[in-house]
Amino acid sequence: MNQFLSRFAAKHAELGLSSTWVLLEDVQAAKLPVAAYYTLASATANKSSLPTSQSLPHYPVPVVLLARLAINRQHQGKGLGAKILISALRHSVQLMEQGLPAFGLILDVLDEDALTFYQRFDFFEPLTDDPMRLFVGMGRLRQV
Repeated sequence: MNQFLSRFAAKHAELGLSSTWVLLEDVQAAKLPVAAYYTLASATANKSSLPTSQSLPHYPVPVVLLARLAINRQHQGKGLGAKILISALRHSVQLMEQGLPAFGLILDVLDEDALTFYQRFDFFEPLTDDPMRLFVGMGRLRQV
């Protein structure tokens, strides 16, 4: 969690690769300890890998990539993961409504524990070519 924030988040933002949003433990604190963060980026997916019956163009389809989602160990198991995930999903919808082309959101699952976490939410579906890569359409995200 800390390594990505300290080494890559600002650099990637400057390059226009991704943007990271941070939830601080206490904005009054001198050190500003991080409770959680998420990173969003633009990506594309082949229509054949998307779990949809909707007619899509033959070129790669634009999606939002939830590139990172991390919770400080001190805050794990307290429901913050679900809250920051919902925040990231709603933020993705806002970006799409403001003009970012995106058919849906894709995320890469780190491990089996993370997969169990994401499966608690009824709306994620595995991509057809990789069960550790999940998808949810923007139509469904608008309801979150």
